[in-house]
Amino acid sequence: YIYAKMSEGRNQPEEPWIGPLDIALALALVVVVVWYVWRKMHEGREEKLDLPPIRVPGMGSNRASSTRNFLERMKSSEKNLIVFYGSQTGTAEEFAGRLAKEGHRFGLRGLVADLEDCDMEELPKLKEIENSMAIFCMATYGEGDPTDNAQEFYDWIKDTDEDLSGLRYVVFALGNKTYEHYNAVGRLVDQQLEKFGAERLFECGEGDDDGNIEEDFVTWKEKLWPAVCEKFGLDASAEDESLRDFRLEVHENLDMSRVFTGEMARLKSYDRSKPPFDGKNPYMAPIMENRELHKSGDRSCMHIELDISGSKIRYSAGDHIAIYPQNNAATVQKLADLLQFDLDQVFSLVNIDDLASKKNPFPCPCSFRTALLHYVDIASPPRTHVLKEISRYGTTQSEVDALLKMASGSEEGKSEYNEWIVKDHRSIVEVLEDMPSIHPPIDHLLELLPRLQARYFSISSSPKMYPESIHITAVLVDYHTRTGRHVEGVATSWLATKRPNENNPPKVPMFVRKSGFRPPVRPISPAIMIGPGTGLAPFRGFIQDRSVLVRKQHRIGDTVLFFGCRRKAEDFLYEEELDEYKMSILMSK
Repeated sequence: YIYAKMSEGRNQPEEPWIGPLDIALALALVVVVVWYVWRKMHEGREEKLDLPPIRVPGMGSNRASSTRNFLERMKSSEKNLIVFYGSQTGTAEEFAGRLAKEGHRFGLRGLVADLEDCDMEELPKLKEIENSMAIFCMATYGEGDPTDNAQEFYDWIKDTDEDLSGLRYVVFALGNKTYEHYNAVGRLVDQQLEKFGAERLFECGEGDDDGNIEEDFVTWKEKLWPAVCEKFGLDASAEDESLRDFRLEVHENLDMSRVFTGEMARLKSYDRSKPPFDGKNPYMAPIMENRELHKSGDRSCMHIELDISGSKIRYSAGDHIAIYPQNNAATVQKLADLLQFDLDQVFSLVNIDDLASKKNPFPCPCSFRTALLHYVDIASPPRTHVLKEISRYGTTQSEVDALLKMASGSEEGKSEYNEWIVKDHRSIVEVLEDMPSIHPPIDHLLELLPRLQARYFSISSSPKMYPESIHITAVLVDYHTRTGRHVEGVATSWLATKRPNENNPPKVPMFVRKSGFRPPVRPISPAIMIGPGTGLAPFRGFIQDRSVLVRKQHRIGDTVLFFGCRRKAEDFLYEEELDEYKMSILMSK
């Protein structure tokens, strides 16, 4: 469907860029900012909660010391390899951990470092450590943007004039080829490091999340290590070994008020939350509406409205909302039945290295049930290194051999991994179900599995029309694999169960991430929007923006929306709403 051209106010004079009202608002904003800064300087420190903050990996990790000087940490722990990561969804962080661990096999002592926890002005001094090198795992987010934790480093590396001669480095870039600026951040980091004199030890690797990023990564690193070994005179044929990063501590009779129950970073933060809200401190937003948008058919698309009144959360049309989901409780129970452990046992995983930047892989102490529901990803296909590690706990040789082959990096192994794991979409639970002799201890499995990440949705509302709520438009992911297994989207299937009621609406942890995706700055400018299916979501917000302006008698430019659906009678999203805009002369064919 080609749906709609918007126009209004053609007989009104064009408004100037800046008017008296704009100047007055700007002056008022300056006054407010000055007052706010003065108040903060004089009010003293905020009263702290009686519970200490606990930072977790991917959310800004705990530090072994208060210093951001990674060089000092490397020298004190005798490390000569540092692997930096800029990660939004956790993949770059996971790859960084794997590279640091694999470096140990070749005699390199590795440190994994979150870029936002490091003073990167120390980077030129890395050459002070003999036979040292740096690896950068850099994800590109959105329209060529750095990840949140890499923003400061990205700004520095773009503008620095530091002499980086003597620094040895490699870069692995992560992105998605369906976006215009594919791997833009990783490529820029690679170019800038070389530009200022650093020595590239191996070509920049590139992983495509729209394809098979695991295969991209494995293929690249299998060629990386021989090049590194040749440079430093290391033994490239060293035997592989299993290394644990965390030890298990089981807690008996622990005060349950000190046990995490799903919070992202601070104990009891969901009960006593206060702004500002972000990925480390999400807001528990009540769901006020959850309705079906499809009129018929076997597919489902939900319109969900979250109440943000009183939260001080601000958003713009085009921004993203991130929601932390929960894993399916039945799947968690199935894993417990397979590996025979008590879901309600409280435990901690504690880093073996006292100087490590993260003390726990996720908030601890918690129960195994909490860890599996909230903190680790048990639904995605496991990476090859997970298969390799769990093969050590097998008792049937054919199953052990099959796992080792898929993890080997050989062409035949890659093909089998792609067929048996990726195309069949086997989760770790289904791998263990299909290979009953593989019986890893739950603490090692929790160490291996990646963190359960927030899911991002385009906001499908405008703050001009809905200042106290955020709307999302989400298709329910629900299908059967070629093996006949039923697969549900972790976030959408969980959200589908969140049906509001007046007395006790369900709440979900969320935060807003700003986006560069915006309608034209000048409302008089024409706009063409193309959004098939749920691609309509952000444009609904743009249309609402302009609808409010029309009501206020502002002049707007032509706005053309191209929208597609399978069958108009089934899945024409927001049909009545869009028709209403047409009837009000906001839109005309």
